[in-house]
Order: sequence, then C-alpha cells, then structure tokens
Amino acid sequence: MAQQSTIIEELMAAGRGVSALLMGDRQAGSWFDFSQRGLYGSFIALLAATAISACLPLAMGSSAPGDITRSVLTYALLFAMQVAFSAIVLRQLKRIDGLVPYLVADNWASFFITLISAAVTALGFDGDFALIVFAILVVIIEVNIARLVVTLSPLQIAMFIVAQLVGVLIGLAFIGMLFPLPPDAVAQTTAA
Repeated sequence: MAQQSTIIEELMAAGRGVSALLMGDRQAGSWFDFSQRGLYGSFIALLAATAISACLPLAMGSSAPGDITRSVLTYALLFAMQVAFSAIVLRQLKRIDGLVPYLVADNWASFFITLISAAVTALGFDGDFALIVFAILVVIIEVNIARLVVTLSPLQIAMFIVAQLVGVLIGLAFIGMLFPLPPDAVAQTTAA
C-alpha cells in the first residue's frame, strides 16, 4: 500500500497503478493508497472526473446547461448502484475487506479513463470506434481490479462483474423512469 504525502504524488502513483492494471501487472495494487486518506483522495479524483464529463459537452457547445444536472445525477445513481451491488457480492463471498481497495482503484481508473475520453472527444474522435475501445479498456481494468487488487478467484470475478452490470442496468432503468428522453432526442434516436 503506497501512502503519498500530497494529492499530486497520489495522482502520479495512481496513474502508474491504473497503467499496471491495464497491463495485468500483479504489483498494480502496490501503487494505490488503501488507507482512509487514500479513499478520500480517490473520491476527490472521482468528483473531478464527474465534473469534467458533465461540463465538457457544455463547453463544446453540444448540450444545454440543464444537462449538467442530469449528467451528474445519472452518474451518481449509476455509481451508487454499482457500489451497492459490488458490496452485496463481496459480503456474500465474505470478502467485504476488498471493498475499500476496489473503490480506490476503481475511482482512480474512472478518473484517468474520463480524462483520456475527454481528450479524445475534444479532438473529435468520439465515434463508435472510440466507444468500443473505451468499453474494452473498462472491462480489462474492472477484471484486473477484481483479480489483482481485490484478489478474487475466477468464479468470484465473474460474480463480481455480473453484479456490477446488474446494478448499472437497474440504475439505467431508474434513470429512464426519472429522466425520460426529450422528444427531440427520441426523434434523433429513432431516425438513426
């Protein structure tokens, strides 16, 4: 467990940790700070990532100011559902001790993926190919967090990932009920 003295040092170490997760390095967990301070730092990074992803479309002129609230609420609900279902599975597996390491690594991974995604979007590469690449990156990182940081067995990893997906799908259903798409967005979707 790495303990950094500043948020910048923690950011740099977490960046190395996320890179190690992407590469499947067994020492990936050693780059993250799993203390309470490290957990708080990871949530600061997650809040920054949420702000970036919510405000970037407005800055680029592709959304209205009200979309920021919808985006933040959507992200918060999806995150809460993902964490809740992850905690349920970890509790069933008697591995609730893995929740904080999972949160720290996942929060930092979300931060760096959001930064990269924002840069790619700002450069104009936001099509289906970019979406597929980022989806693959997320799956690799999530599996490696479960495998290398939480140290789950292959069957437990499958249960953990499926629980997260179920949580996100239930969250998306709630979002669909709470925030139905505006008529012009529905027209665009059906026309495509």
